[in-house]
Amino acid sequence: MKHTLPGWRTQFASDNTAGICPEALDALQAANEGWLASYGNDALTREVCDRLRELFETECDVYFVFNGTAANSLALATMCQSYHSVICTDAAHIETDECGAPEFFSNGTKLLTAPHSDGKLQPADVRLLATKRSDIHYPRPRAVSIAQTTETGTVYRPGEVAALSAVAREQGLRLHMDGARFANAVAALGLAPADVTWRAGVDVLCFGGTKMGLPVGEAVVFFDRGLSEEFAWRCKQAGQLASKMRFLSAPWLGMLRDDVWLRHAAHANRMAARLAEGLCALPGVSLISPCDANGVFVELPAPAVAALGDAGVVYYTFIGGGARFMCSWATSDAAVDELVALVAAALA
Repeated sequence: MKHTLPGWRTQFASDNTAGICPEALDALQAANEGWLASYGNDALTREVCDRLRELFETECDVYFVFNGTAANSLALATMCQSYHSVICTDAAHIETDECGAPEFFSNGTKLLTAPHSDGKLQPADVRLLATKRSDIHYPRPRAVSIAQTTETGTVYRPGEVAALSAVAREQGLRLHMDGARFANAVAALGLAPADVTWRAGVDVLCFGGTKMGLPVGEAVVFFDRGLSEEFAWRCKQAGQLASKMRFLSAPWLGMLRDDVWLRHAAHANRMAARLAEGLCALPGVSLISPCDANGVFVELPAPAVAALGDAGVVYYTFIGGGARFMCSWATSDAAVDELVALVAAALA
C-alpha cells in the first residue's frame, strides 16, 4: 500500500525520492563541457574507475549501468549458466522486486530462497540448499546473493559476510552483494569498504549510486576480475552501455571526493535513528527489525496508520506488513520531527 501527496510528507517513501545531491550535480554539470570519447572510453570514466579502485584498495573491474535491476541481473547472469541457481533470502530484492529480471538475463537461472532472519541469509541455509540435491534434475547452485543493507534495513557485519563466503567456497559457489544501499552500510559500520567486500569474500558488488544521491546509475565492481571477462558485451546486449557514459560516471567524482558519499549516508542514518527513537517512544509503536542504517521498520497502531493516511504521508507497508520509512541525504530534522509529532497526536 502506498500513500501519496506532495510536500515534506514525501520524504519517507524511499531514498529514491530525493533529488540529486549538490556535489553530484556539480560534477555532472562540469562534465557537460566540450567533446569526449563515447561508450566509456573517456577520461572521466577512467578516473572514476581509478577512484573506486583506490576506495576498495585493490585492483578491480568497474562497469556502470543505469539501474540496480540491471546491475544485479547482469552480474548474476555473468556468474551463472541457465541451468544454475542462486541462493538468496525470501525477502531479497532479486526475488521480490526485480520482475524476474535475474532469471530473464541469465536465460533461466533459478532463485533458491531461504527464510530471512532480520533480512539476513544464514550460512546453515546456504549449505542446506547447496547440498539438498546433486542430481541432474535439480538446478545446480552456483552463486549466493546477499543485500547490504538488507531489505529489512539491517546490516551484515564483516564476520557474517565472511561466514557466508566460507560456506559458499566450501560448496564451490560465488558471492554476490546487492549494494543498493552499500553507502549506508559502510557508514553504519565505520569500516573500510574493503573490509565488508572482497576481504570478507565478496566476488561482485553492485554499488548503488542512485539511492545515495546520484541522478542515475550504479557501479558493478568485480573483485574477481576473471568473472568480468565478457561483461562489457553483456551490458551492450542488455541496452546498458551508455553512449554518453561520462554522464553516468562523472557524478561519482563528486560523491567520492572528500568522502562525500559517506557523509551523506551517515546523515541519512542519523535521520533514521532520530525517527526510530521518536516513534518508539510512543505508546504501541515498536520496531519490526533493528534500525541499523537509513530504514525504519515499525508496527503502528491503527489510529496512527489512519492519521498518516489522512495527512498524505508517503510510506510503504512492507515485508511483514509493517510501515517502512526511508531517510536520505536530503531528509531534514524538521521532517522527522513533524512525522513523529503527527503520530504522537494520533495516539494521544
